[in-house]
Amino acid sequence: MKNKVLKLIVVVFLSLFYLSACSSKEKAGLKITDKPETRTESLLHTVVQLSIYHEHQEKAMEDALDYIKDMEALLSTNLEGSDVYKINHAAGKEAVKVQKETFDIIEAALTMSERSQGKFDVSIGAVSNLWKIGDTDARIPEPQEITSALNNIDYRRIKLDDKNQTVFIEDGMTLELGAISKGYIADGVKKVFEKHGITTAIINLGGNVLVMGTSPKSKDGWTVGVQNPDAVRGETVGSVKVIDSSVVTSGIYERYLKGPDGEIYHHILDPKTGYPVENNISGVTVYTKTSIQGDEFSTSLFLLGIDEGLKLVNETEGVEAVFIDKDGGIHLSEGLKDRFELRNEDYHIVD
Repeated sequence: MKNKVLKLIVVVFLSLFYLSACSSKEKAGLKITDKPETRTESLLHTVVQLSIYHEHQEKAMEDALDYIKDMEALLSTNLEGSDVYKINHAAGKEAVKVQKETFDIIEAALTMSERSQGKFDVSIGAVSNLWKIGDTDARIPEPQEITSALNNIDYRRIKLDDKNQTVFIEDGMTLELGAISKGYIADGVKKVFEKHGITTAIINLGGNVLVMGTSPKSKDGWTVGVQNPDAVRGETVGSVKVIDSSVVTSGIYERYLKGPDGEIYHHILDPKTGYPVENNISGVTVYTKTSIQGDEFSTSLFLLGIDEGLKLVNETEGVEAVFIDKDGGIHLSEGLKDRFELRNEDYHIVD
């Protein structure tokens, strides 16, 4: 693939620097303030930023960060003792009893695999471990390596035992939950905040954005946009106002491998071919109520392509999506056609 890498990020306009000095409002017993308490940490192999729009919520912030660290230890592919590590090292030998969180994530992944016609497949690890895109030892695998690894990719061979809460995979298979775990964790952080009575916050796990409530500045919601994929950060293509929603993006950005001839290999691998998927999408942004649903849909839609992806979204209640193609076309799901605001004249909405 010789296309230039298009950097695509979800841009959340928090209006932090533009809010007037209005008085705090009362809601659910906690004051909502213009100026949030914000913490930024390097976790989950990305930058995590949590913003709480209530005063004196240091304990809630610490509990949320502790939760993220616990989940990272539970779901890590490489950390010895994690559930995923134990499953992969017991492949073909025995079923592994796992924590409820791990079981729930894998169960949700298998459901999405069925809906996406196998495009979404957490057994992709057999191939992604060859490429290691995003790591310092990333490389281009030999064709015979990929051909061999494809024999070990098939979500239907992942066996779950609900009664005993165990997971079994066949010899040679490798699970990789990176395409769905951040969404699950974002939803978990929201639950931590809710236990503390928090109603207004922004959870950003490296592009998995979940907003709680509405912006202190506007009852109409937070303004969430998709950046112009061919410009510097901050220049958007369009935006949508959302309340209490998740926004997740997948695209050929940030994680990629450049071959010796200058060819670019991005990290979104097709489980059917073992190579980075090739289509006309530069990015897809998904709007859902839960972040785990946004996570699994964003990857699936990128792999399905614009036509099949829009069909799936329009058939699914509570899910909307924006596709940007490499020719500057913006493709909207039915529920966004009256809500999406185009901000860049270099792009055009495709009917």
